[in-house]
Amino acid sequence: MNMERVKSFAPEEADLREIHQYTRREFAPEELYTFSVILCDNEIDRDGERFTRGALEKLARLFVGRTGIFDHNLQGRNQTARIYRAEVVSEPARQTAAGEEYACVKARAYMVRGGGSDELIREIDGGIKKEVSVGCSVASVRCSICGEAAGSCAHQKGVRYEGRLCHHVLDEPTDAYEWSFVAVPAQVGAGVVKSFRGAEEGIEGWLRALERGQAPSGSEARSLAGEIRALQKEASLGRAYREELRKEVRRLAFLSGDGLPMDSVVEKLSLEELKGFRKAYQARMRPESQLGGGEKPMQDKSAFQLG
Repeated sequence: MNMERVKSFAPEEADLREIHQYTRREFAPEELYTFSVILCDNEIDRDGERFTRGALEKLARLFVGRTGIFDHNLQGRNQTARIYRAEVVSEPARQTAAGEEYACVKARAYMVRGGGSDELIREIDGGIKKEVSVGCSVASVRCSICGEAAGSCAHQKGVRYEGRLCHHVLDEPTDAYEWSFVAVPAQVGAGVVKSFRGAEEGIEGWLRALERGQAPSGSEARSLAGEIRALQKEASLGRAYREELRKEVRRLAFLSGDGLPMDSVVEKLSLEELKGFRKAYQARMRPESQLGGGEKPMQDKSAFQLG
């Protein structure tokens, strides 16, 4: 079968019961506009990525209750519809480019008729608004050729290896943010905007995503802001430690009496160089203090020469 991506239908009693879990009052069937929408599938998309069947099963559960918006703009006024049911539907006679049975997440959504909704309803019925894209995150992104974490191997997306097209396999969804009406979705059959970081953890994951030109969603942006604040705190502690290390090297240089102009030199040294100077000073001064002979000038200054 060839399923339409967005298709309206008349709500039945079972639909109304599910919809009324999200409304503050019960609506009559004529007050609501209900439609089905294909959110995502297991076909290799325009980004060279695909979901596993297991990922689709979990996304179907995660997307129930999620809001539909426009172009992934998370402002409240862009909310248009809400999903109240979702399931994975298969087409046994259809095979994906990866050689699997085609499957997709097919959802049912509702809108309240009237006001600004009527214009969108006309566009859906007229076939103008029919492409959708979803915002979600996944914990696993692996190479289809070797199975290793994406980016950790030499295989490149879009390149064939012994006849097999390299792409990234997305699995283990962790969250579903929203779904949007868009002009050009990533997936030909529906569309998907994957995780900002994917399986990459920590600040390196954020940096790689930014270098790829990916923009964070609202929740991801908040998480990124939290990580930046944590890094700012760590940087402040690091600066304080570096300044203490500079003071210690200046003190040891003065006590050694070697005559090196450490007051100006320490400002140019890296953290590792400062630690090296401190270690060298301490090692040379330790025998003198242990013998009780007082602190004497060091004769060999080769360890402190700056290149």
